[in-house]
Amino acid sequence: MNQRPPMSPPPVSEEELHAYVDGLLDDDGRRRVEAFLAENPAANEMVLDWLTQNDGLRAAFAGYARSTSSDVRLVSTPLHDQRRPRRRLALAAAAVGIFVLGGITGSLGPALLKKPDITLAYTDILPREAKSAFLVYASEVRHPVEVYADEEAHLATWLGKRLAVADLKVPNLQSLGYRLVGGRLLPVAGKPGAMFMYEDAGGKRLTVIVGRDPENDTTSFRFASSGGLETFYWIDGGLGYAVTGEVSRTVLQKVAEECYRQFPS
Repeated sequence: MNQRPPMSPPPVSEEELHAYVDGLLDDDGRRRVEAFLAENPAANEMVLDWLTQNDGLRAAFAGYARSTSSDVRLVSTPLHDQRRPRRRLALAAAAVGIFVLGGITGSLGPALLKKPDITLAYTDILPREAKSAFLVYASEVRHPVEVYADEEAHLATWLGKRLAVADLKVPNLQSLGYRLVGGRLLPVAGKPGAMFMYEDAGGKRLTVIVGRDPENDTTSFRFASSGGLETFYWIDGGLGYAVTGEVSRTVLQKVAEECYRQFPS
């Protein structure tokens, strides 16, 4: 009777390689990746490349918003373990670092989205919802929003009540050249969500999505790219935010930072 050959361990995925570089694996996962790298010179060279890039980014942003080498742990640290003001400063710095690293590797965001023990399922859902909302509504000429900018106060109150956010604000992006078009209620992960739409002088539009996930108790920043469509999104406590547009990452970064500054802390 023939015996089955022993099953070989599953191959190491790209998301696990990124998690290894970012220090997100446990001891067993790290050992498995290191064994894989020892037998795969091409993958090892790529990982060394990423580590070098990380070192360069840490040096470049060492003085930004009191960033520290522990910022990467924010993607998996429970909120109750951190003090709010210090956490938001560190998160802002971590966001900038992730933006730049995503620009260098072109794959950081998507690579970290698929592994349940690294990120929340909500981080899979949010960028997809943001992309869908942008594609559906940004091209709409007559009815892109439900409530227009001339009723901004009503818009903020209405959507704030639906999301159970008492102090929800509509971000003001005029300093960046974007005026508010208006907003609408839309589903985000099966719950009430808000969308705010903006456009520049040339009519190019951006959307900002806010969704609620009361089960979320961690914080993370992510970046996603699909063709010419860029999305930067972050989870902060029970709220998720996403900024989407057919713009450069530089522009999107500035918009995301301004929204982050204005949204409830």
